Amino acid sequence: MKISDVRALTKDQVKDEVLKLRKEQLNLRFQRASGQLEKTHRINQIRKDIARLKTVQSAAAKAK
Repeated sequence: MKISDVRALTKDQVKDEVLKLRKEQLNLRFQRASGQLEKTHRINQIRKDIARLKTVQSAAAKAK
């Protein structure tokens, strides 16, 4: 997910996306613990996507 894509989202969409990514992150952690995780790079991608979303959220909050 690119930062330009994130900036195009509304506040509610950003919240929903963060929740969705957190759930996926939890599922990946369970898969890693049980040895079923195949795409290990996905964990880092999700973590960075969440950080991008949070950055846009905080910037929007400061802009008010």
